[in-house]
Amino acid sequence: MPAVRSFLNMLGLVPALLLGACTVGPDYHRPGMPAPQSFPMPDAKAAPLSQPVAGEADLSQWWRIFHDRELDSLIGRALAANLDLKTAASRVREAREQEIVAGAAGLPSVSAQGAAAHVHSGNNPLAALGGGSSSGGGSGGGGSSDLSLYSLGFDATWEVDLFGGTRRSIEAAEAGTEAARWQMRDGEVSLTAEIATDYFDLRGAQTRLAILRDQLKSQQATLDLVAARAHTGFVTQLDVNQQAALHAGTEAQIPSLETEVRADEHAIAVLLAVDPEALSGELDATGAIPTVPTQLPVGLPSDLLRRRPDVRAAERKLAQATAQKGVEIAALYPKFDLLGGLFAGSNGVDTLFNSSSLSEMVLGSISWPIFNAGKLHANIRASEEERLQAYYAYKQAVLGAIRDADDALVRYAGEQRRFLALQREVARDRSSTTIAEQQYRAGMTNFINVLTAENSDLQAEDMLAQSRQALTADLASLYKALGGGWQADRPEDKPQQARPSDWQ
Repeated sequence: MPAVRSFLNMLGLVPALLLGACTVGPDYHRPGMPAPQSFPMPDAKAAPLSQPVAGEADLSQWWRIFHDRELDSLIGRALAANLDLKTAASRVREAREQEIVAGAAGLPSVSAQGAAAHVHSGNNPLAALGGGSSSGGGSGGGGSSDLSLYSLGFDATWEVDLFGGTRRSIEAAEAGTEAARWQMRDGEVSLTAEIATDYFDLRGAQTRLAILRDQLKSQQATLDLVAARAHTGFVTQLDVNQQAALHAGTEAQIPSLETEVRADEHAIAVLLAVDPEALSGELDATGAIPTVPTQLPVGLPSDLLRRRPDVRAAERKLAQATAQKGVEIAALYPKFDLLGGLFAGSNGVDTLFNSSSLSEMVLGSISWPIFNAGKLHANIRASEEERLQAYYAYKQAVLGAIRDADDALVRYAGEQRRFLALQREVARDRSSTTIAEQQYRAGMTNFINVLTAENSDLQAEDMLAQSRQALTADLASLYKALGGGWQADRPEDKPQQARPSDWQ
């Protein structure tokens, strides 16, 4: 079959054409982003409780430094079930399929067609053409005729990627997949920090509730004492009213904190993709606010740029935009297509593949845009602007990452100093309350001093609990700023199909 041999000969030219091929457009090089040599580490006086330490650090499970089993359990369940993470994982799988789509453009496309037809005519109109068999009476009479036709064909097309448009498309798709993967990891960083923050808020609210209830008992005991003294005429009803007002004011703070506890429980449950009330029984038991560790591994700013998933995602988007510009530039150049076809047609299946039933077609084509009113050049300029925007976004992500880490370190150090000052204030207020109550019982002072001491003690205890909560929340913010909380070997990094349960 000479046509087939011609097609094979044309295919033999492809390696030679590809050897002379080029890939147009800019090659991507990761831009250098300067980073400071070290973070502004606070000294021991600035960070007296917990001192950040530079050096190698594994921050993939930073929350374990608190040694809180409930927190570990909540974060583990959230990483497995959170709906935002599942959506991000789905986007990664979608991006991988787009890689296949982009790569398919550089390979031949083959298709097949087949047809069969049978025609029956009662008055035999085709007999004169010799196209069927007749049956029935005499010559020239009206008998019947049958005609059967069978055909089978194959065709192939191949666009030879001489100028690298397809290669740039593949490059862009691969960069898009990497960007989606880093965005998924950024979701893990945000999720772990959000779970931890909500958990610390919950424990803080529960601690403050416990403080209020203890204060209520103490204030009730004082109220009983004052009421008894008023009953004997030792003091006036004014002292009773003042203590009762303090007691009522303390009691009035409880409902808002109970509401805060419920809201934190609901927030954690939704992050775990369960009903908002599903964790109430598990989290209702009051737990202590976790204690911060004495040393915090934070690494170096150079590690930060490699570890922050949002920075890595922005860099991959820049690579994608760079490759996409090459796709647009390749559209300026000629396109070479090879087409081939093999067709068979016969009125019998047994003769369909006889040489006399076969026909072939071979075609080589070239297309080159001559005039399109500046559309292609406008596309190139637009892609360059997109690349520039991606570069600005990458640079902004780098600067934002360094700023976030610096701010978190400063904020955490400042809260430590505030916490220690509040501890000293609580110790003084407790002592003042004890002294005031003893002096009042002995008749050495008036009741206003007792009220002032009790109120100051309550406020200081509450502020200390809030500061302890803020310390842990600031630590969660610090590790989020450092890019901790993601793991490279999570299941979402591997190709997988959506499960039927995901639709339920």
